[in-house]
Amino acid sequence: SIILCLLFSDLEGNAYQNNQLLKIILTMHQFIISSFSTYLNALEKKSSMLCVKICYFVRYWITEFWVMFKMDSKLTKTMEEFQELVKANGEELHCHLIDTTQINSRDWSRKLTQRVKANTSKKRKVSLLFDRLEPEELSDHLTYLEFKSFRRISFSDYQNYIVNSCVKENPTMERSIALCNGISQWVQLMVLSRPTPQLRAEVFIKFIHVAQKLHQLQNFNTLMAVIGGLCHSSISRLKETSSYVPHDVIKVFNEMTELLSSYRNYDSYRRAYNECTSFKIPILGVHLKDLISLYEAMPDYLEDKKINIYKLYSLYNHINELIQLQEMPLPLEANMDLVHLLTLSLDLYYTEDEIYELSYAREPRSHRAAPLTPSKPPVVADWASGVSPKPDPKTISKHVQRMVDSVFKNYDHDQDGYISQEEFEKIAASFPFSFCVMDKDWEGLISRDEITAYFMRASSIYSKLGLGFAHNFQETTYLRNELT
Repeated sequence: SIILCLLFSDLEGNAYQNNQLLKIILTMHQFIISSFSTYLNALEKKSSMLCVKICYFVRYWITEFWVMFKMDSKLTKTMEEFQELVKANGEELHCHLIDTTQINSRDWSRKLTQRVKANTSKKRKVSLLFDRLEPEELSDHLTYLEFKSFRRISFSDYQNYIVNSCVKENPTMERSIALCNGISQWVQLMVLSRPTPQLRAEVFIKFIHVAQKLHQLQNFNTLMAVIGGLCHSSISRLKETSSYVPHDVIKVFNEMTELLSSYRNYDSYRRAYNECTSFKIPILGVHLKDLISLYEAMPDYLEDKKINIYKLYSLYNHINELIQLQEMPLPLEANMDLVHLLTLSLDLYYTEDEIYELSYAREPRSHRAAPLTPSKPPVVADWASGVSPKPDPKTISKHVQRMVDSVFKNYDHDQDGYISQEEFEKIAASFPFSFCVMDKDWEGLISRDEITAYFMRASSIYSKLGLGFAHNFQETTYLRNELT
């Protein structure tokens, strides 16, 4: 395969800059370039010209596609091993040509860490209280978090997933999947956190309206997460809750589940997605499955060990389409204080059994009302059900600190380092884990340190960081609980 690439350069390494095939081969290197055999064969045959051309080719690769090396540490390590091989054979000129130190000297950070910037031309004012948040505000800020995660997935991440058929050792992809699963779980827990059927129905209805806004934003991945959470049997079994949901809302819910149904290989979703223009976020799992299917359906090589160029083109085009979506401008404004609150809210690590325990505590088994889901619920959000976020004390601490800063920025009006107990309870109600003890400090006011300690304790419990899980799902207030 390297020989094929060498056809595109002369002895001085001057490659045809606009050759699309060369670009595709280098970009898709994981599938076709796996060893140093070509160089070793050239050394054995004493073909110095070929050795020089290989090194010029590698230099061109490092120089023109250096971002690829910064994003793929394995590729950089492979090149360093190649450099050691060349050096071991006493080829100083060759070794100089393939110098990898320039990779770390490039000003790459600005290009690789493209941040999703919130539109601050008009500073967006929003409430930090879940009950007061409009569906549009929730959908916008969930989309902000989703797009931020989606933009971080590189070409190499997609290739690694194709080769390994999983997210093992692919942290960027794993974080994206964990966000989707986390949102789905958060939706379930926000419904289940309400003590009465009427209040649970209100949260359910609110998330249906959020789903409608996500659909309008063409954010299909978060839409899948939200509807997947509402479709979950821990929610659909809540018959008392369902009796308070209006028929028109259930109709919208059923339409959304049909849109996201896996029936005929997600045919409804694919048609809707292909009709979308400008900004859109795909259901990542559907497109990853497409990549796996394409990769497994066609051979890597044809007769006479010729590279299957059509396969390379097809995989490249599929991945590149996803990469191009990352360049679309975000069509919304975001308030970073609400972003911080949502980020902490999504730091949840419940198991299925724990969610079901809460569901059955809310509504024991009964047979009085029809379930919320259609008779044949679609399969949604199941493609990476085994992927869950990993508890990280440093990350959770950072999320807590940012959220507390945002709370005091918005609620500590006289800047004395305290907020009222009433305000604290309203803020705590925006989280699905309001079960911890909070002691009043002075004249009914809550200090910054107390709020920080409260959220660190709550996050630690529900992040499984060693404090144990709160299996006591009895009705609680924010200031009283049996937890120790």
